[in-house]
Amino acid sequence: MTDTAPAPRRKVISNPYLHRLQRRHFLLFDVLPIIGTAAAFAFLAVHPFGVTELVLLLSLWLLTGLGVTVGYHRLFTHRTFKAAQPVVVALAILGSMAGQGGLVSWVALHRRHHECSDRDGDPHSPNLSGGGWRGRLRGLVHSHFLWMRRHEYPNIVHYTPDLLRDRALVRVARYYYHWVVLGLALPALIGGLVSLSWTGAVSGLLWGGLVRIFLLEHIVWAINSFLHMFGTRPYDSRENSRNGGVFALVTLGESWHNNHHAFPESPSFGLDWYRLDPGFWLIRALAATGLAWDLKLPSEDRRAAKRVSPDLA
Repeated sequence: MTDTAPAPRRKVISNPYLHRLQRRHFLLFDVLPIIGTAAAFAFLAVHPFGVTELVLLLSLWLLTGLGVTVGYHRLFTHRTFKAAQPVVVALAILGSMAGQGGLVSWVALHRRHHECSDRDGDPHSPNLSGGGWRGRLRGLVHSHFLWMRRHEYPNIVHYTPDLLRDRALVRVARYYYHWVVLGLALPALIGGLVSLSWTGAVSGLLWGGLVRIFLLEHIVWAINSFLHMFGTRPYDSRENSRNGGVFALVTLGESWHNNHHAFPESPSFGLDWYRLDPGFWLIRALAATGLAWDLKLPSEDRRAAKRVSPDLA
C-alpha cells in the first residue's frame, strides 16, 4: 500500500459560472457608471449642477477612495498596519461602496498581481500584449478596462486565508451588493431632502453615485495601466511599476506606485513627508488617536539598498 500525495491547491479557478459573474459585475459596475456619467450631463437640462451635487461627489469620492486605498489595499491586502475593529469594519464597508469588487475577491486579485506582476498570471499587466505601438495600446486598454470582462479567478482559499478566518470581514464581504446600493441610495436621499424634489434625488444619485464610481474607478485603473508603463522608477523592483507624483493627491497617494511595489509592506506609499499621500495621512491620524498601530515603515538603510536612481519622482 502506497501513500499518494495530495494534489497541490490550485491558485486560479476558471469556469463558466465565474465568468458569468464577472460579466455581470463588469456590466453593472464598470459599464453602467459610464452610461450614468453621460446621463448626469444630459440631466443638467432638468436640474443644474450645484453645491449639493459638488459636495456629494467630492465627499463620497473621498470616503470610498480612502476605503479602497487605506482599507482594501494597505490594510487588508498588504497588512501594513493594524487597526481597531470599528475602523476595520468601517474601511471594509467604505471600500465595498466603491463598487470595485467584493473585499475578499479584490484582495485575492491584488495579491495575485503582486505575485505575478508584469509576468504570465498577472490579471492586468499592460506589458504582455506584444511590442510596438499596437501592442502597447492593446496592453493599456486591457489593463485599464477590458481585463475585468473575463479572467482567471484567484483561489481565495490560497490567497486570502487570513480574511476567511475573520468573521466580521466575511460578514461585510457577504453583503457587498448591499453596500454598493447604499453608496447609491445615500446621495439620492440627501439630494432629494436638500432640494425637496425628485429631480434633486435623481441628480444626487447621478453625481454622488454613478459619476463618483466612474471617476474613482478610472483613477484606480490608471494605476494598473499607465503606471506600469510610464513614469519614474527610483527603486529597484522586479516589475515595471512607475511613480506618477503629479497625480498623488487625486489618487490619494496610490500614484507612488514604484515605491509601493518596492516596499509593499509600507503603509506610506510616498515614503517621504513631502510626497503627498492622503491615504497615509489618514493612517497617521488613526495612529495618533490609538486606533491604528504597528506601522511597518521601511528603514533608511533598506530604502538606500533598493534605490537605483536619484529620487526625483
